[in-house]
Amino acid sequence: LPGPPFTHQQAPRKMVYYGLTSCEQDTERYLDVVKSVFSSYKKEVPLVVNTMGWVKGEGLLLLIDIIRLLSPSHIVQMDVYDWKAMAPLSTDYVHLTAGLYTKGKQQTKCKQMRMDGAEPWSPSEGAGDASAPQYKLLYVHPEFPRAGAAGEARVHSSILRDTAILGYLGQLQCPDIGAVLPLHSLLPYQVPFCAVALRVIHTDVAPTNILYALNASWVGLCRIPEEIQGRGEAPVLLTQTPVCDCLGFGIVRGVDMEKKLYHVLTPVPPEKLRLVNCLLLGSVAIPNCVLVGQQGVEGEIPYVTSDYNYNI
Repeated sequence: LPGPPFTHQQAPRKMVYYGLTSCEQDTERYLDVVKSVFSSYKKEVPLVVNTMGWVKGEGLLLLIDIIRLLSPSHIVQMDVYDWKAMAPLSTDYVHLTAGLYTKGKQQTKCKQMRMDGAEPWSPSEGAGDASAPQYKLLYVHPEFPRAGAAGEARVHSSILRDTAILGYLGQLQCPDIGAVLPLHSLLPYQVPFCAVALRVIHTDVAPTNILYALNASWVGLCRIPEEIQGRGEAPVLLTQTPVCDCLGFGIVRGVDMEKKLYHVLTPVPPEKLRLVNCLLLGSVAIPNCVLVGQQGVEGEIPYVTSDYNYNI
């Protein structure tokens, strides 16, 4: 647990590729992803849930939904020095407050059932509290300045994300100590168009442009239950983003239009790759240093340009 995450990466028991660095665009699918991952928890060991730092507005409401969904035994809430970021997440607060998709007790109205000559029916005392959360709140209030300050959080999270990707790609390198091989000198897998379905998560892309978007991109290697029925000539496209198992990640380092093949670099072992039938492309980008630091390139670096309109 202590130390930078990229130094001790492990294959997860279950993983779903959300494909965005923030869930503001699609909170509903975010909850579906949480449900999918949590469904594999068998309660044989303690579970620690690291929630995200978005705790304002809809972020707080989403957090309340997640607390209701996961039913934790303890919540550790860390406040910010000299600034009241949010109310303490007591059981009463969570029970009474409406979430983004769930209702609090205040919003629940008892439907009265009246029969001929009978008194209005109402639930027995305490029955309405069946969904009341039961957990212990551990509230941490720091006593030193700048503790919990979020001003540089986005920069730090971007750096940590890049180092995590680089650490993951490090598995492609030869274990013998020596020169680090550039990615363009490594041998990729060849994947037929008809073997995998494609989906861009974070934006709408015209089918005619899907391969331009996919080329030189970071992708989740996923498994959907549906059988892929491709004809080999055109890429297979999904119309909706599936909530499915992700078996690992890779880089599409090329698309062979003549042979109808994707060239994919990934450290995922072959026995797992046989299960992959879907490539999901999100807004997570390959770290700039991978592209800018390519060795043996003369002139312009492929896929790197400053000649574009920032407004677009």
